[in-house]
Amino acid sequence: MINVAPLSVPRRVVTILVLLGILLLGLFFSAIERRHVDSSPILVSASLPGASPETMEASVAMLLERQFFTIAGLVTMTSMNDVGSTEIVLQFDASRNIDSAVQDVQAAIVRSLSQLPSNMPQPPSCRKMNRGDLPILSLLSKVDESVATFIAQSIAAFSGGAQV
Repeated sequence: MINVAPLSVPRRVVTILVLLGILLLGLFFSAIERRHVDSSPILVSASLPGASPETMEASVAMLLERQFFTIAGLVTMTSMNDVGSTEIVLQFDASRNIDSAVQDVQAAIVRSLSQLPSNMPQPPSCRKMNRGDLPILSLLSKVDESVATFIAQSIAAFSGGAQV
């Protein structure tokens, strides 16, 4: 173990300045981390059984995206279209209140209902995503479907894994 007392006692001013620097650096990084944690993404899901990914993109995703582009504070929007389903991930500016953003997204969905296909079994839904879910979702999107099903079933067995 290193004894720092012989170095720091004679150099009190330097020691105090180093400790203040470490404190300020810690405050800076915690503020940055807090800023990223507060801006949770919003997931919008829509389904149209039997529709191709191209149909989902043209008749569902693009219509919803046009409405979402009008929402203040939207930073990024990512769409994923699959057979019979569309998922849109919306990321808002960190200064934007996420609860009011969810309300704006719900209002945009309501405005788009008249333009969406009438044979949709249910209207699109939205929910706040947990930032901790993102790595799992990314992993599942890159693996074989049978492996993804196995992983999803395994994760769902744990507490808090029900949304897999």
